Amino acid sequence: MSDFDHKYHPEDDEEDIKSRTQIKREMEALQDLGKKLTELKKEQLKEVPMGEDLRAAIDLYRNNITQREARRRQMQYIGKLMRAEDADAMQAVLDKYDSSSKAFAQSIHELEAWRTRLIDEGNQAMTDFIEKHPSVDVQQLRNLVRNAKKDVENNKNKGSAKKLFQFLREFKNAL
Repeated sequence: MSDFDHKYHPEDDEEDIKSRTQIKREMEALQDLGKKLTELKKEQLKEVPMGEDLRAAIDLYRNNITQREARRRQMQYIGKLMRAEDADAMQAVLDKYDSSSKAFAQSIHELEAWRTRLIDEGNQAMTDFIEKHPSVDVQQLRNLVRNAKKDVENNKNKGSAKKLFQFLREFKNAL
């Protein structure tokens, strides 16, 4: 079969062709993602996978640019740099910190489930957690679980369950 035998079908290219409007929407979406990145805390931004040029552009936007027009131009530049980055990986990190995202809600539910298991089930749940997360500070975890159990047994709320939850959240964020 030669090259001339292959017939051209216009529908083969339809999915590859993008309108100018679609391209503009994608660029604006990348700029919006870049804007969200500029609003993250320094520790959170460190978790985002990105190139050095983009990281430097975001730092410049956050720290040195105060004039409105200069900020707008810098944001366009950040959007341009975003074209070469993995936007899905960045969005996954952003979802981790966005309280309206499903990933954030799932993370909170998982932490609440661990807290409940650690308080209710005792040693078996503790063993399961330590096996799953061997780098955890076992002594601090045991103390927090013990205090939370005391609160439940004495029908008092001294905030020990909340402290346990915060410990679990900080530990998970450190991973």
